[in-house]
Amino acid sequence: MVTRLTLEEKIGYLVNNASSIQCLGIPGYNWWSEALHGVSNVGPATYFSNVVPAATSFPQVILTAASFNETLFKAIGKMSTEARAMYNVGLAGLTYWSPNVNIFRDPRWGRGQETPGEDPVLTSKYAVDYVKGLQERDDGDKERLKVGACCKHYTAYDVDNWKGIDRYHFNAVVTKQDMEDTFQPPFKSCVLDGNVASVMCSYNKVNGKPTCGDSDLLKGVIRGEWKLNGYISSDCDSLDIMFNAQHRAKTPAEVAADALNAGLDLNCGNYLRFNTLGAIQSGLVKELVVDKAVLNNFATLMRLGFFDAHQELAHEAARQGIVLLKNTFGSLPLSTCDIKSLAVIGPNANVTATMIGNYAGIPCKYTTPLQGLSASVETVYQAGCRNTKCLTARISGAKKVAAEASAVVLVMGTDLSIEAESRDRTSISLPGQQNRLITEVASASKGPVILVIMSGGGMDIMFAKDNPKITSIFWVGLPGEAGGAALADIIFGRYNPSGRLPITWYPQSFAETVNMTNMNMRPDPVTGHPGYTYRFYRGKTVYPFGYGLSYSSFSQWVVKAPTVVRISKHKDHVYLSSECHTIKLGDNNCKNSRFHVVVGVKNVGRMEGSCSVLLFSYPPQGIHNVPQKQLLDFEKV
Repeated sequence: MVTRLTLEEKIGYLVNNASSIQCLGIPGYNWWSEALHGVSNVGPATYFSNVVPAATSFPQVILTAASFNETLFKAIGKMSTEARAMYNVGLAGLTYWSPNVNIFRDPRWGRGQETPGEDPVLTSKYAVDYVKGLQERDDGDKERLKVGACCKHYTAYDVDNWKGIDRYHFNAVVTKQDMEDTFQPPFKSCVLDGNVASVMCSYNKVNGKPTCGDSDLLKGVIRGEWKLNGYISSDCDSLDIMFNAQHRAKTPAEVAADALNAGLDLNCGNYLRFNTLGAIQSGLVKELVVDKAVLNNFATLMRLGFFDAHQELAHEAARQGIVLLKNTFGSLPLSTCDIKSLAVIGPNANVTATMIGNYAGIPCKYTTPLQGLSASVETVYQAGCRNTKCLTARISGAKKVAAEASAVVLVMGTDLSIEAESRDRTSISLPGQQNRLITEVASASKGPVILVIMSGGGMDIMFAKDNPKITSIFWVGLPGEAGGAALADIIFGRYNPSGRLPITWYPQSFAETVNMTNMNMRPDPVTGHPGYTYRFYRGKTVYPFGYGLSYSSFSQWVVKAPTVVRISKHKDHVYLSSECHTIKLGDNNCKNSRFHVVVGVKNVGRMEGSCSVLLFSYPPQGIHNVPQKQLLDFEKV
């Protein structure tokens, strides 16, 4: 098919808004659709109408990850059935630029909410399950796709706009070690285990090179090492940024040639539409390179068949992800019979857009925390602040309703005006006067005080953790359209919480002392850099990775595990440490050295519930510069 196209027609299929090819009857196609946590109308290929007015909006990814439930990850991905249905009536495309599998390295990152958290294993498993859920057809045909997923943003992308340093100019200086054991594993899993249809390169530079023009990263790793069966796309307007912001080359044609020669197949934007012909005519890139790119794009569309009730799941996903962080004296769950009046206070108590986060579609309906709680008991509502920035707190009215109520639920946190794409945080404390509002309301309350944090990233809420008047704390992430109903189910004991934090919650001092552009995962005693994530950070935390309480107690014990795993050593191998014999495992050696661990779990509490079992490894003494703790696997039972 490609050989029958003119050069102009080929170039027309190098951009996201591809032109039709009338002589072959190939329609135009827009590659850009989004499905981060439900079919979204953010991308121009997808829109809602009176035919399909809405789509299911699941919890934001960071909360879904907190469920530590691979079955759930894949089940949410299966909302691609909705996407396919929208395509069938001309309202959506077939290629969805999701999921975001970047590592949530720093709590200030505005887009951290879109990711599965800070751990490479959790992020990799989420990526594989979600991609399979999106792509796999019900008939089991492995060669064809229901929709095409895209793992983004490749790679080491986690700074958007911090203290004047934006993603277009940021150069992520990353060590080879951090690249291999932190930033690359989720993308590698996407390709090798998820068979993802696409990988998107990021805006930033990595070690001095724009990712979309780095042949080693694209052609060398994605195509060469991982053998991607699909296409490589740029983030939107990345090539224009390479020229105008990063000054990659002297002419636009040189940038187009750099990207194509590096292995880029598709440009989100029009840069290749306008500059590829000049690059070919100047001898900077061969037409054969363009042919290969178009072939990769067409092959993906062929796998998609281009040429020839999920609301209950959203509710369940939110329930599984919500994390109980504090429950003093078993003050929860509340009994509806004992609550004469429930005070619901806070700027996030009755919001809708905040609940679904960014890259979201238009839900059929919302259930806010206020609505969910009001369905069970009589409530009195006070916003307390005009919005989450909370520049002025309306404390007297909030204290009055708190003093008169049987219990208080404070729904606080952030929204997209504080943490979002192109909007990193400089502080990880609650915004404005939220701390004061919480403390004053708690002091006035005569009954249980339940603090609910709605946010994408972690917060320093040590003041609330240590306050005995605040009896319970929840993190609900950005819980999706059914978040309010899920929260009410947990508060009133209709559901036992089982979520665990997929990220470390740091103190505010971390944000005040750590330069966000320092990409070194490992601590540096010379500079005082404390390291990032539970794998390397050794400082104080507000709440650690993997933390989460239940209304039940679970006992866990190892039933069976090997005491020694023997790995053969090549005769020319040199030990990495003189203090302990260590071997760097290659992929093949690692697969041949798998071992099984059997863990027993028993619910010894009074309430039925689920438990996410997390298996960690610790290095032997004397081994340096390796993770102090590493998640090996997890399973929800």
